[in-house]
Amino acid sequence: MSAVTGRDRVNGDREPWGFCYEGKTLIVTGGSGQIGSALIRALSDLRCRIISVSRSTAGGERPVTSRADLTEIQGDIRDRTLWAKLLQDADFVFHFAAQTSAYRANADPSADFEVNALPVLRLLEFCQAQSKSLGVLFAGTSTEIGLPPRVPVDESFAECPITIYDVHKLLAEKYLMLGASTGVMQATVLRLTNVYGPGPRARDTGRGILNLMIQRAIHGESLTVYGDGTFVRDYVFIDDVARAFLLAGARMDAVSGKFFVIGSGRGRPIGEAVKLIAERTARKIGRPATVTHLPPPEGLLAIEQRNFVADTTRFREATGWKPEVSLEEGIDRTIDHYWDREQAGQL
Repeated sequence: MSAVTGRDRVNGDREPWGFCYEGKTLIVTGGSGQIGSALIRALSDLRCRIISVSRSTAGGERPVTSRADLTEIQGDIRDRTLWAKLLQDADFVFHFAAQTSAYRANADPSADFEVNALPVLRLLEFCQAQSKSLGVLFAGTSTEIGLPPRVPVDESFAECPITIYDVHKLLAEKYLMLGASTGVMQATVLRLTNVYGPGPRARDTGRGILNLMIQRAIHGESLTVYGDGTFVRDYVFIDDVARAFLLAGARMDAVSGKFFVIGSGRGRPIGEAVKLIAERTARKIGRPATVTHLPPPEGLLAIEQRNFVADTTRFREATGWKPEVSLEEGIDRTIDHYWDREQAGQL
């Protein structure tokens, strides 16, 4: 299965969300990151205008050919004037730019607020001042509820964040829900589980653990699992995540003012997922990868010691979305992606 684009389905021609974005201007913050890159790739067959905003214009993976008019901007999302410039002609904002480490957030809460919550407040202020009709889609996190008492998890679970990172992600979500409820914007939040798949090189050990393990396996490094590896996670493939955001934007009347839990709907123990990576990487490149179990390190956050499986029923009913890529297929596609980059000297 190839990467999703706007002309993959519907009578063999177009995704059901394709017509929604034709001729529109879309802002994608964090455009050089994994989700931003996947979204831009998915939109490449549509005649729309995309403005990608990142701290650096390097690192994003772009389609070789594209019908979309893509502009790359290097900017600071904390800057009020940047938002004012971006939003003048925008129809949609896909806000993916974030600081993603719970450890860094706990170490410097003010800095985390400035990156993860303040930019959304800037966006809200602009919409309030300009009476701007805008669709905003935000990447939230499944950990906003803290440690779930049971699985699967749906939207009825109480919010009980236990890290500064999750507090600020939830605060940003509340700004958007306020904007939607007062009619100054349309907004929805997708609370994502563990996202993996082809994309820029994984650098943050606190997020994108499957991508990081695949890269380590390709480099012949040992794959580390803390404890017995029995904590369960819900791993969702990047193309399924990109489709979720695009379908949400196309169904904004149905999803505005709401948040949704997004995942594959199937839980896998961490140790099992890492073992799959070791086996399937070895099959691809002909070199074994070892899995090492270590005691949890001192200072490991409690949020790491959780089980999570998403119940995506409400989002499926609102948009028709469902995950399409199994963990096995997704791991194979991610291995192929990073192995090709390794062979080209780009990993």
